[in-house]
Amino acid sequence: MTGRAAVPPPAVGFDPATEANGPGRTAPKVTALKPGGRRLVRSAGPLVRAWRLRRGRSQMDLALAVGMSTRHLSFIENSRATPSPEVILALAEGLDVPLRERNTLLLAAGYAPRYPETGLDDPDMARVHGALHRLLTVHQPCPGVVLDREWNTVLANEAASRMVEGLPPAILGPPVNVFRLCLHPDGLASRTINFPEHAAFLLGQLDRLRARSPDPAVDAIAREVFAYPNVVPLRRLRQHDPPDQPDLLIPWRLRIGDAIHSYFITLTKFATPQDITLDELTIELFYPADDATGAALNNGGTARTGPA
Repeated sequence: MTGRAAVPPPAVGFDPATEANGPGRTAPKVTALKPGGRRLVRSAGPLVRAWRLRRGRSQMDLALAVGMSTRHLSFIENSRATPSPEVILALAEGLDVPLRERNTLLLAAGYAPRYPETGLDDPDMARVHGALHRLLTVHQPCPGVVLDREWNTVLANEAASRMVEGLPPAILGPPVNVFRLCLHPDGLASRTINFPEHAAFLLGQLDRLRARSPDPAVDAIAREVFAYPNVVPLRRLRQHDPPDQPDLLIPWRLRIGDAIHSYFITLTKFATPQDITLDELTIELFYPADDATGAALNNGGTARTGPA
């Protein structure tokens, strides 16, 4: 026996009776066995339809993408045909359904889930955990963090830890959530010189998380940060005039002690995950956007890099 985690029960993200069939229409129930041991009919069709509508895809477009007829897809969505596990996974791939929710589709159709969720501290994750640790270590003196699906920090290097020194304990969790950390008025927002620009990036990432997969925890953090007094004005529709000569990147300009740091950010995902944990991890690395910030980092992050 290894320490590999069991396949987790899927999180219920949305109600197919509402999203797939429309108000007032009931989706087929997903149940296990009748008292006499006979299996009840299950259906993944409403979930497939809900995901297709969520992605803005037509039946013809999706059917062509996965190599089936539109008629067959229609029968699946209306629970008139029972798809095989391979067909379900092909549809999920075509709709970019996260691995966690692919398990939901399989269970809805009466099949065993395929994708486990293994903790980073599990022995089976030793190579991955070691690779992430090395990546963050060699990225020093620049900050770097590893985030879960809700953008809670699961790993961080020393440079990243120095960025949050002196913040109120309530902001620092646990868990340390990036959206709360960077957008709360008492968090790094109070040290961010170009807050509207950096907040726009973070709010865009939060909107993408919510669009990619329904998650009550992500919705909860969204409701929280959307209510911050410094964020409310940014959610209103505004006209933006593009600059005549736009910069290559919008840096994050942050005051750390007596220094003004300027960073650009990269986000990295695992290319071929077959585990839910790996599918949901994001690696966020910060790089100096100017020579002065690079010099300050090499000096322990204490040198003044520019005017406020």
